Amino acid sequence: MPAQNKSLNTKRHSLAHLLAMAVRRKHPDIKFGMGPVVENGFYYDFDFSKIGHSPSQDCLPKLEKAMRELMKKDIKFERQEIKAKEAKKIFAGQPFKLELINELEKTGEKILIYKSEDFIDLCAGPHVKSTEEINSNGFKLTKIAGAYWKGSEKNPMLTRIYGVAFETKKELDDYLKMMEEAEKRDHRKIGKDLELFAFDEDVGPGLPLWLPKGTIIINELEKLAKETELKSGYFEVRTPHIAKESMYLASGHLPYYKDAMFPPMEYEGTKYYLKAMNCPHHHKIFSSKIRSYKELPLRLAEYGTVYRHEKSGELFGLMRVRMLQMNDAHIYCSEEQFAEEFKKVNEMYLNYFKIFGIKKYIMRFSTHSSKKLGEKYVNEPKLWKKTEDMTRKILMETKIPYVEIPDEAAFYGPKIDVQVWSAIGREFTLATNQVDFAVPKRFNLKYIDSDGKEKTPLCIHRAPLGTHERFIGFLIEHFAGAFPLWLSPVQAAVIPVSEKYDKYGEKLLAEFKENNIRTELDAANETLGKRIRAAELRKIPYILIIGEKEVQNKTVNVRHYKRGKGDEIKIEELVEKITKEIKDKI
Repeated sequence: MPAQNKSLNTKRHSLAHLLAMAVRRKHPDIKFGMGPVVENGFYYDFDFSKIGHSPSQDCLPKLEKAMRELMKKDIKFERQEIKAKEAKKIFAGQPFKLELINELEKTGEKILIYKSEDFIDLCAGPHVKSTEEINSNGFKLTKIAGAYWKGSEKNPMLTRIYGVAFETKKELDDYLKMMEEAEKRDHRKIGKDLELFAFDEDVGPGLPLWLPKGTIIINELEKLAKETELKSGYFEVRTPHIAKESMYLASGHLPYYKDAMFPPMEYEGTKYYLKAMNCPHHHKIFSSKIRSYKELPLRLAEYGTVYRHEKSGELFGLMRVRMLQMNDAHIYCSEEQFAEEFKKVNEMYLNYFKIFGIKKYIMRFSTHSSKKLGEKYVNEPKLWKKTEDMTRKILMETKIPYVEIPDEAAFYGPKIDVQVWSAIGREFTLATNQVDFAVPKRFNLKYIDSDGKEKTPLCIHRAPLGTHERFIGFLIEHFAGAFPLWLSPVQAAVIPVSEKYDKYGEKLLAEFKENNIRTELDAANETLGKRIRAAELRKIPYILIIGEKEVQNKTVNVRHYKRGKGDEIKIEELVEKITKEIKDKI
């Protein structure tokens, strides 16, 4: 968590504690789950099954009022470390807390509680010293949802109450206004309305079906990325969707990454896993022949489909899925080439930001924790220091805005997650750029250097557009579904004033398609006004109206979704104009 947010997040955590207090006072027999801090706020999970009903959305203002009344009493938060035996007595009758206590006892971790008047919660903290530190007008309870205990559908369903919190009421009001706008731009609703993607229970949760119009967007993004990478010296490769267990043991993804992978399949006495990442396959491509230093840097790119075992409770539209199409590449280079290659990747990011109109961004530079070497991170302290210093130096030299986050690196090296903000100011994690000094050695990757000696390359993992799923979800919100012309699934709609002009419309349709302009003809038996409105609701950039005058003059009457009504224009002139806008990515 960024240093500047620690104080605010402590207050958010304390508000979760107060929420639990308020609920308990109304329902003394309630069963408690957990109440952590999340982005912009907090939540707490409760089991209302013994009571017979869960609170509704209408109950939230009453709970807020109860929390504010508690805050007026200047309630203190007292931290204590206790033994497991005592903890089990305190939380007798609280099955979820007892489960957590047993886990802590098994691992030997400290068991911490916080006391506030007569309320005690099992919690590692931190909390504020007292409620007087929290602005009572800076928080709001926002929604109630169902959530499986620990995110697993095998566990009981609990009731989750969410809240948001900020230092000031103005910050809270600004955030609520942004979220109101974000709701209008919800990628799930717009995606359905524009027929971009769908989910189906028979296919499985978290496994999107890309419809024809959504597939057009994917293809355009791939085309852009492939053209960019071709100019930058990348080679495109393809790899299988499954691989043997032995490869993932060699890479170290097993056991480090096992929880995020689907369970193995057994065939002919060998275990196979669905591919959760492309890198081990690319390492095998690197090692498929003896490499020379003259081949470095070697840049291998793939639009590979990978599968992640995300928990059901964490799935969310396109933002959190189990099948991902990744804009992935791995750059194998010498230590001397690393700085230049890393800079070029960052420059690629900046170029994409310009194309998509992303004005606010920051690089989230994640480093390791020396206390977790051999557990969470590969045990190479010298290489950790060296690669983190190299990465930090590049970020400073290139003056790219960044924030350093400890203990969030990949297991094989430091990484950068790219945070971007949409047009309405909402933050997204979009792309990644990672340094790998460990796995190439595990795969015994070698190249022959100019002195004739074998050396192990560094590897840069990069995905400037992240996954198509998350990136398209972001773009839907960013553009509110009104995609720029080059990316729009339908670029022009031809609408005849009446059936009399359908043949002219068909002629225009053929001409536009001949020039690779994605066009539809709406000759439906509806009024002109309804058909124009339908095209506007579908956010089609160019709406072309044709009637008697247009047929005589070989023109069309142009309306633009963003620029409003236009003029009558010759067909050849319009085709040239649209073609140029597509090429220039306007």
